[in-house]
Amino acid sequence: MSNTDRYQSPLSERYASREMQYIFSQDMKFTTWRRLWIALAETEMELGLSQDGRPVITKEQIDEMKAHVDDINYDVAKAREKEVRHDVMSHVYAYGQQCPKAAGIIHLGATSCYVGDNTDIIVMTEALRLVKKKLVNVMGKLADFADKYKAQPTLAFTHFQPAQPTTVGKRATLWLQEFSLDLEDLEHVLGGMKLLGSKGTTGTQASFLELFDGDQETIDKIDPMIAAKMGFAECYPVSGQTYSRKVDTRVANVLAGIAASAHKMSNDIRLLQHLKEVEEPFEKSQIGSSAMAYKRNPMRSERIASLSRYVMIDALNPAITSATQWFERTLDDSANKRLSIPEAFLAVDGILDLCLNVVDGLVVYPKVIEKHLLAELPFMATENIMMDAVKNGGNRQELHERIRELSMQAGRTVKVEGKENNLLALIAEDPAFNLTEEELQAAMDPMKYIGRSREQVDAFLEKVIRPILEANKELLGVKAEITV
Repeated sequence: MSNTDRYQSPLSERYASREMQYIFSQDMKFTTWRRLWIALAETEMELGLSQDGRPVITKEQIDEMKAHVDDINYDVAKAREKEVRHDVMSHVYAYGQQCPKAAGIIHLGATSCYVGDNTDIIVMTEALRLVKKKLVNVMGKLADFADKYKAQPTLAFTHFQPAQPTTVGKRATLWLQEFSLDLEDLEHVLGGMKLLGSKGTTGTQASFLELFDGDQETIDKIDPMIAAKMGFAECYPVSGQTYSRKVDTRVANVLAGIAASAHKMSNDIRLLQHLKEVEEPFEKSQIGSSAMAYKRNPMRSERIASLSRYVMIDALNPAITSATQWFERTLDDSANKRLSIPEAFLAVDGILDLCLNVVDGLVVYPKVIEKHLLAELPFMATENIMMDAVKNGGNRQELHERIRELSMQAGRTVKVEGKENNLLALIAEDPAFNLTEEELQAAMDPMKYIGRSREQVDAFLEKVIRPILEANKELLGVKAEITV
């Protein structure tokens, strides 16, 4: 059947990778439900759940459940949900159809959030790991770029007005530092992810108190055992029916932080591409404009900015949801979570793929950079020129005023008349400075004005970034696939 007659999400069709799409797929969700039901049943069996001295759950039932983890009978579940209007009970029923011996013990003692919320945590954890892998790779490519161009002088800007020079590599470290802060936040949140466990309808484990005849010591073992079976260190110690929606807020804020860093970098690249100093990759057959064939638009960087704005705004969804939960739970979170969390991850996945593609193929044009720098450098060299003139016997206060006047005159020449900057010629003609044009030209070496840019890049890479990359070296080597 064709899908051209219905809405399709551009996040899956155009932006997100297959790997991230699988993490939020139906297959991932419902196989995880089944793994959780197995973990619960195994835990109950291992803790000796019995009735009249006979075990309630047998290994034969567990083995039957394990045999049908992956072959989900979606048609049965879908038909059942139309009838009962409950997704969890529909899948309990469908699983039971495949596992007739175990049908009576599937979901025993649990509430819907046992599979729903635990799966959400598992899925978000897997997604955070993929985001981390891609973020580390973006940082690796940016580190290579910063190192390569650490000594390439370039005009710096404050307020997008020409300012004291920096280097292309030093500017890249500003982007890199923001991503490193995002990685810190991501690792903090990822390291703190815990399962809900199995705490029952209002979080009190009342059903397990009944199942295990009030045996508190045994009940205390349930959550740790389930967590271990699902690959987690622990469960949240207390909950209502759900895990705290504050967890979703923390996750979304990490994603929004990455989006903000990517947005800032993409904006800088777009501005630099306008100046023709730096250019994002442009493929041989790529079309920049339907009307203007010569154009090379920064479409990847624009897409980064566009998706990033979506993620930053989307982070409000979990925050508002968390703030408006009533007591032990309400269900106004469900529909919102189904949209806001997966789409934030899918968008960030696309953003990081784009960042990796752009940084890996970023083109630098040193001659254009030099031209722009030299056009402004006479203004920036005036302090050094003034010091040289003082050494030749000039008066510092008088020279400061003359430079101010001559700078304004040169500025008018550039802005009003559209001519080249003639400040050096004006200074050479002024006897107050007692400097020749040749002596003034000697002050025009851009390397004299970049401060400690090169040294700062080296120190930052060595002390901050290289240790991060070394600690995560098994994650490196990702190649970004851009769909469109």
